[in-house]
Amino acid sequence: MARKDVQLDHKLIMDLITPQSKVLDLGCGNGDLLYLLAKEKNAHVHGIEIDEQEIYKCVAKGLNVFHGDVDSGLSEFGDKSFDYVVLNQSLQQIIHVDKVLFDALRVGRKVIAGFPNFAYYRSRMQMFFLGKTPVTGTLPYQWNETPNLHFLSITDFKDYCRSKDINIEKSFYIGQSRRVFLFPNLFAQTGIFLISKV
Repeated sequence: MARKDVQLDHKLIMDLITPQSKVLDLGCGNGDLLYLLAKEKNAHVHGIEIDEQEIYKCVAKGLNVFHGDVDSGLSEFGDKSFDYVVLNQSLQQIIHVDKVLFDALRVGRKVIAGFPNFAYYRSRMQMFFLGKTPVTGTLPYQWNETPNLHFLSITDFKDYCRSKDINIEKSFYIGQSRRVFLFPNLFAQTGIFLISKV
């Protein structure tokens, strides 16, 4: 996969991770990000995924992925056993956010969280003008099919980290096809945060 064909969120996450790091991806999906990290960063990668069909895709890429539900916890992993724990496009689907996030911060030296911004202006417009649950590029599901349980915004996540004494080391914001630098809570479809425990 050529670097120009890589999703922008994957590029930004890859840039955060140092070469030869140990990485655990919670809700790794088909393993595209883990594969890139192993190939381009020589990272030692592991994943946890609940969908068996996605696990088959990971195995076909030669990845080490465990079948499991991240809401069950990470008790099988010791403190700081990974350099990075990734929760990309899975945080909003977790039932017990506090438990999973604090477990990730225990297991990893740093955590990378990426999620769709429910306060994106097109989502707001759909709610206001149509009176309907928004459907956008990062929120492609109808209300009755969505796996999303938590409808958070970039501002919500910043407030959450502040209230839980979680340090935000870096943050990136993505619009439809490029990074967003101004008013991200309004114009970004996705937020990506590098966090650690204070």
